[in-house]
Amino acid sequence: MEKRVTFNERWLPYLLVAPQIVITLVFFFWPSGQAIWQSVLVEDAFGGNTKFVWFDNFVHLLSDPSYYSAARLTLVFSFLVASLGLAVSLLLAVMADRIIRGASVYKNILVWPYAVAPAVVGVLFGFLFNPSVGVVAWALAAIGIEFNYVINGNQALLLIVYAAVWNQVSYNFLFFLAGLQSIPKSLIEAAAIDGAGPGRRFWDIVFPLLSPTGFFLLVINIIYAFFGTFGIIGSLTQGGPGQSTNILIWKVYNDGFRGQDLGGGAMEWEYLLTVARVL
Repeated sequence: MEKRVTFNERWLPYLLVAPQIVITLVFFFWPSGQAIWQSVLVEDAFGGNTKFVWFDNFVHLLSDPSYYSAARLTLVFSFLVASLGLAVSLLLAVMADRIIRGASVYKNILVWPYAVAPAVVGVLFGFLFNPSVGVVAWALAAIGIEFNYVINGNQALLLIVYAAVWNQVSYNFLFFLAGLQSIPKSLIEAAAIDGAGPGRRFWDIVFPLLSPTGFFLLVINIIYAFFGTFGIIGSLTQGGPGQSTNILIWKVYNDGFRGQDLGGGAMEWEYLLTVARVL
């Protein structure tokens, strides 16, 4: 016999979902609606002089080559951060799952980077790779590699990718390790008895069972690359040198707040949210 939950009071279901509805309206729909309204306005930083311009901000944005350059750079940056972050995290999780001695120490050390704020990560890597006094930059120079992210755009992009991956690798590691430990050992042992080697066992058993976790982490890492790396870029490169690290989240801040183009910045923010939702 099928059992169904029934409510004696009609208002009780609405009361139970009311907090979530209020949170969604206040923190999602209201800011999005405000951004859409601002996108059809031209106003000063204090809102004292406002002019309704219809779709002029849209036309200006869609005809701006720098916006398309920032969009392409954002896609490349997010792909590098997500792919490298997941690959390194999966490798570390597999290694941690096999360690018996000192496993707790090894795992704790790998979790620590997640406790560091992105802005602090940017300052830390700025010190390490400073072309004048940075320890890592000095070590690279000693082996004949000149690393100067201040004037080299490719090196600056490589540095923020490295910093972003380092900051996010702990989060990915925790989920991958939990996924590995949830796989029944009997499956691995049965495959080993049948003669499957470590690589075959990983690709035929472990990797397919980790695919839901991997897909979840892929989405999280793309969102992180789009929005969570703002602090790293702000404290490390500020979009430079030139426009080499000017991804969309920094362009929105630079145009909307620094340039005081609130209407254009709101339009860029809406496009950024749309691209993130599509991905």
